Amino acid sequence: MSVQERKQRERAERERLIVATARELAEEQGWDAVTTRRLAERIEYSQPVLYSHFRGKREIIGAVALQGAAELAAELRGASAEAGAGASASVEGVRGRVTALARAYLDFAERNPAVYDAMFQLDGGLAFAAEDTPEALKDGFAALLETLRDVAGEGVEPGLFTEVFWASLHGLATLTRAGRLPVGDAERRVWLLVSRLAVV
Repeated sequence: MSVQERKQRERAERERLIVATARELAEEQGWDAVTTRRLAERIEYSQPVLYSHFRGKREIIGAVALQGAAELAAELRGASAEAGAGASASVEGVRGRVTALARAYLDFAERNPAVYDAMFQLDGGLAFAAEDTPEALKDGFAALLETLRDVAGEGVEPGLFTEVFWASLHGLATLTRAGRLPVGDAERRVWLLVSRLAVV
């Protein structure tokens, strides 16, 4: 391995450590607790080292958001594939995949509140629904679309339907977390969303 390759590998490892530490700190204490000073203390690097990777907290939030989008996409695909394994193309089979997708989304949001905030609530400097949207964000949307395109209904553009379904999931996740919706009805809400919105 050349010196240049070793330096690149060390740089990538430092960057992963910064992102992982920011994410851990945010999940423990909230994003207000994530400062370059606290990150530097936790990972035992100087603040200038952190700034050589990220220009500030906004870019760190963006990096956590991209990582979260990749994880969410993988979980959505996994849940849909698992629900579809051995299932037929029947109404119940399709409904099962959409239900699994919705549950996986809501479970991810509940398990990873700080990451979810980085993805959808905080300014991470990332463009959404634009030409320069990062690939990880596009892939997160694609993971929804892959399952939902078949249930949009006749004459409904699948991408637009996916946006509405996603907005519904986001609303459920956000309102439940804020204590605006009773936790005990989560399963009934998923059933209503799937049975009333998805045309299967």
